[in-house]
Amino acid sequence: MARGPRARTAPDGLVVVDKPAGMTSHDVVSRMRRIAGTRKVGHAGTLDPMATGVLLIGVERATRLLGLLALTDKAYEATIRLGRATVTDDAEGEETSRADTSAITDAEIIAGVVPLTGVIEQRPSAVSAIKVGGVRSYARVRAGEDVELPPRTVTVSRFDILGSRRSLDADGRGFLDVDVSVTCGSGTYIRALARDLGAALGVGGHLTALRRTRVGPFGLGSAHPLEELEQNFSLLPLGDVLTASYPRLDVDAVTAMSVLHGHRVVTAEPYVGPVGIFGPQGEVLSLAELREGALVPLVVFS
Repeated sequence: MARGPRARTAPDGLVVVDKPAGMTSHDVVSRMRRIAGTRKVGHAGTLDPMATGVLLIGVERATRLLGLLALTDKAYEATIRLGRATVTDDAEGEETSRADTSAITDAEIIAGVVPLTGVIEQRPSAVSAIKVGGVRSYARVRAGEDVELPPRTVTVSRFDILGSRRSLDADGRGFLDVDVSVTCGSGTYIRALARDLGAALGVGGHLTALRRTRVGPFGLGSAHPLEELEQNFSLLPLGDVLTASYPRLDVDAVTAMSVLHGHRVVTAEPYVGPVGIFGPQGEVLSLAELREGALVPLVVFS
């Protein structure tokens, strides 16, 4: 006997999680699978275990958006410790050097940030998920290999100094904690910014705290702790996610049927970036992008 389509156990949508420290992004996905009651869960934009803040979790059909949502700009608040370098460029790695920062001035720190702002070439941290010969870079480092990844072009649109605190270690050598706010594009490593600022000042540096405050239009104001979601699971419906993230185009029933078959939609509008296409009843049809005067589907949702 032929069977009809299996009913989904969870609605389509996006959960904005306020990730706690100590959990990997995959840990959050595993927990959300239990909370949402479905295996079809994924995340956009990995956060290291030490990092906290906004982690976008897609449920059911919203998982098809995650690759695009990961490409949007992101905002962070972080603390950089100058005077101490580590193998991982963050507080979880073994310390590799120490230097006295007592002579470093605020003006020098501000000047050091300038070359790290804008469109820059950045060498990712060796302890990253980037694959080298099919193996994650962090796995090679943990196996004892010396890995140096090639630089890549990234965009740091803002790199602001919020404040600083000076301290002395047991040997009387000064170190300096600098609180910063960073807005950047996809692929930017805040750990690498900490490392490079320390290198530019000649004292070394690493990241001691990181909190992601925004991914695209989704900020901490709409984020929920996992404990709260376990008590009261809620998500942003798929249509609301598209409307918040991209320009919206509503089409008639005939065009809607064409879109669902993967056809283009001719338009005179000069759209830039993806466009959400909706049917006459407000139903989500697709996400498309403009090519040669027509919207070409990137994702068809039905």
